[in-house]
Amino acid sequence: MTADPVAATLARGTPAFRRANWALFLAAFSMFGSLYSVQPLLPIFVTEYGVRADESSLALSLTSAVLGIFMVFAGALSDAAGRKRLMVTSLWLTAVLNFAVMAAPTWTTLLVARTLLGLVLCGVPSVAMAYIAEEMDPRSLSFAMGLYIGGTAIGGMVGRVLLGVMADVASWRVGMGLFGVLVLASAVYMQRLLPDSRHFVAKPFAAGEFLPGLGQLFKDSGLRWLYAEAFLLMGSFVTVFNYISFRLSAAPYSLSHTLISFLFFSYVVGSGSSAWAGGLADRIGRRKVLWWMVLTMVVGLALISLKPLAAVAAGAVVLAFGFFGSHTITSSWVGRRALAARAQASSLYLLFYYMGASVIGTAGGWFWIRQAWPGVALLVGSSLLLALAVAVRLFYLPPLPIPETHTAPVPTP
Repeated sequence: MTADPVAATLARGTPAFRRANWALFLAAFSMFGSLYSVQPLLPIFVTEYGVRADESSLALSLTSAVLGIFMVFAGALSDAAGRKRLMVTSLWLTAVLNFAVMAAPTWTTLLVARTLLGLVLCGVPSVAMAYIAEEMDPRSLSFAMGLYIGGTAIGGMVGRVLLGVMADVASWRVGMGLFGVLVLASAVYMQRLLPDSRHFVAKPFAAGEFLPGLGQLFKDSGLRWLYAEAFLLMGSFVTVFNYISFRLSAAPYSLSHTLISFLFFSYVVGSGSSAWAGGLADRIGRRKVLWWMVLTMVVGLALISLKPLAAVAAGAVVLAFGFFGSHTITSSWVGRRALAARAQASSLYLLFYYMGASVIGTAGGWFWIRQAWPGVALLVGSSLLLALAVAVRLFYLPPLPIPETHTAPVPTP
């Protein structure tokens, strides 16, 4: 579609804005629910498939790694194929692969399906961010991004809770099938009701320009620090929730899968914090908000590491609040720093984001096997302290040499 330079952007309060945000919310819901639905099932996989704790984490880590790697190419592919078309196709294929995971008879089959899922999921996050950057009114950018990230939080929560509860009342396979149906419904909604792009100009993929374009983004020190922050924040957050299930299912807690899954209701708070932090950052500045949102995550980890179950639950809420607020700020900051190649800048952000989940999340299994929760807490605590140092460095980030123009957040849980 040829862009119309005079067409109005999607302004808050209009029907088109509501339809677009509902469609993007459901896309985020489906994508992140599908990605993280296996997280509470890791202890079940150990028993059902006879694998170790660190091997069970591959059901999530492989998906995250493939998602992050191919995310780099998704933005360029959407430049050629169109934003909406790629997102809708991705959702249809995501539903199919959820059904494949549901029917997986062996561990190898499940990992293959989850790996392919990472490939098809890459058609949503960076493309949705680019759509928001191009189509939303500048005064509504952070709000729209907050709603989108809220969808990631709600999707991640529902996927985890649904699978955790179904593992007790029926089976995790039934839960996976039910979530696949929800993804199908989301695909239908997006296909029918997401407004077509009006500020998008299709351009063919140019391999000779792709890698140099990525290299150009790394010349901005601000983007480099933001990418490092994405790696540390997401890696820390995912690692906590990967292994908290192992901790709570063992003595002295010995909780059921249903009760453990209720811990993911903390994502409701995270969903609210994303919109709240985005609005606060719009008013007083991202650099003034980011560092204390990261510090909030440190406090959450400290509470989770205490023995009383009430402290663990409170810590999960605090950690989620800090993470989603931090993620909203860093993702929108990338969109503001990237004055060109917005889709590629978003893709690189998400590459580091998901590689953090894969690398630190898998390393968490090594620490769990050897030192149980104290080892996991040591790994995550070290990562969060590094993230806090990066946030302080970003506080003193020099402004861009030219005025920031209307670009937008980029992202994704």
